[in-house]
Amino acid sequence: MKQLSIVILSALFAVSCTRNFDILSTDPNRPKEVTPGVMLGQLEYRMVNTAINEGRFFTHELMQVDAPRASNTGGGVHRYIINPGEGVWTDFYRYMTDIEDIYTISSGLGENNYKGIALVYKAWAYSILTDLYGDVPYSEATKGVVGNFLPAFDKQKDIYPSLLKLLDTANTLFTPGPLTYGGDLLYDPTNAGTGTMKWKKFANSLKLRLLLRISKRDGEVNVKEQINTLLADPAKYPMFTGNANEAIMKYPGTYPYFNPFYNTRQLEWRDQVYLTKFFIDQLNANGDPRRAVWATQVDSPLVYRGIESGYPTSVSYPVGDNSSYPDALKTFSGLGIMMTYAELEFIKAELALKGYNTAGTAQQHYEAGIRASMTQWGVTMPENFLQQPNVAYNAAGTVDAQLQQIMLQKYFAFFFTDYQSWFEKRRTGYPVLPRGSGIPMENKFPVRMPYPPYLQSLNPQRLAEAVAGMGGDNTNINVWWDK
Repeated sequence: MKQLSIVILSALFAVSCTRNFDILSTDPNRPKEVTPGVMLGQLEYRMVNTAINEGRFFTHELMQVDAPRASNTGGGVHRYIINPGEGVWTDFYRYMTDIEDIYTISSGLGENNYKGIALVYKAWAYSILTDLYGDVPYSEATKGVVGNFLPAFDKQKDIYPSLLKLLDTANTLFTPGPLTYGGDLLYDPTNAGTGTMKWKKFANSLKLRLLLRISKRDGEVNVKEQINTLLADPAKYPMFTGNANEAIMKYPGTYPYFNPFYNTRQLEWRDQVYLTKFFIDQLNANGDPRRAVWATQVDSPLVYRGIESGYPTSVSYPVGDNSSYPDALKTFSGLGIMMTYAELEFIKAELALKGYNTAGTAQQHYEAGIRASMTQWGVTMPENFLQQPNVAYNAAGTVDAQLQQIMLQKYFAFFFTDYQSWFEKRRTGYPVLPRGSGIPMENKFPVRMPYPPYLQSLNPQRLAEAVAGMGGDNTNINVWWDK
C-alpha cells in the first residue's frame, strides 16, 4: 500500500510539473516572436565592428596611417605582403543571411522601412566584398536554405548595376514615421520621420559613392546619366546635408554595445604600433587639430612624431618613442563609421571638378569636407586653417593637381573607415605614398585581396571558374572598375 501511494504521488507530481512546464521554463526576457527590430541592432553592431576592425588593423597599415613598431620577418602589410583570407569574407557572408531574413520578415509584415534598411546594408556590404575581391558570390550567395551550398561567383560588372538598383528601390521604400519594432542603432527609430529620412539620405549618398567608384566604366554602365539624375533632383534623391545625417553608428557604451576596442590591451592597441611619418608630418605641418583625437604625444616638450612605413627588417623602434593611438579612442562613441558627410562633400568636390552640376564649386565642397571632418571628430578648426599653403585650394591648378588635393584631404577624412582609402587610391592613384626602403623591389602596391584559401576545398569548381575569369588570384589582379 505504501508503494502504491508513492507511485500515485509520483504520477501526480509528474502531471503537475508537465502542466506548468511551459510557464516555468519561459524566459520573460526572450522575444516571443522574431521581428526585424529584434534582429537589426545585433546585425548592425556586428557588421560595423567587423568593418572598423579592418580599417584599424589592415587599411591603416597598408595606407601608411600606422606601421608595426618592429617587424623583422620580412612580411607585413606595410611591405605589401597580403595573406590570402584576410578581409571580411567570412563575417560578411554570415551577416548576409540575417539581412535576407530581415527583408523577408519585413515583407511579410508589410514593413517597407525595414525592407529599405536591409537593401542599404546589402548594397553597402556587397560593395565592400566586390571591391576587395572582384568577382564574388552574389545572386546565389544566400541560397543554402534551398540546398545550394556551392554558389557561383558573379562578375563584378554584373554585381554593380544590381547594387545600384537595390539603392534605387530602397529610396522608394522609405517613408516618414517611426520604425514599428525599433531596434535601429544607426538612426533614432522612434523619432517621427527623421530616422527613416536619414536612411533615405544614406541610400542616395552611398549610391553616389558607388557611381564614382565605377566612373571609368561609363558606357558599360550609364554612370554619368545616373550621377546627373541624383544631383538634379535633391527632393527625390536626398543626400547627407550635414553631420547629423552621416552614417555613423554611435556606441552607447552600455552592455552589450561597447566600442569593440574597449577591452583591447595596451600592447595591441598602441605599444606595438606607431603612426607613420607620412600621416603625422602632414598633420603637423598644418597644425591639424584632429591630432589631439587621433594621436598620442611623446617627449618633453610634447610632440607628435611618426615612423617610416615599409622600413628594413633590421629596424625596430623603442616602445613609447613615437605617437600611437590614444586610449580615448577605445571608448569613443563615434567610431562606428560607414559613410560620413565629409566623404560626400569630397565626392562632390571631385564631381564638380569634372564638370558635374553639384550646386557648388570644387573648392566649396573641398572646404566643406574639411569642416565636416573636423566637426565629426569634435574639434574646432582654426580660423586660418583653410588658407595655409598645404591646405589652401588651388583652383588655378591643373585638374590633376586639384584632384590630388581633394584626395589627400579625403584620405584623412577616411580615418577608421573600413577599406575606403585603399579603394580610392586604387581608383585615382592618390594620395601618393612614399615607398618604404625595406619593401622588396618585386612587391607591388596591392590592388586586390586574394580569395580565402578554404574556398579551394569548400567550393573548388566555382572558385576555379572565378579565378580563370579574372586572370588569376593574387594582389596584382585589377578588378573590373580598375582596369
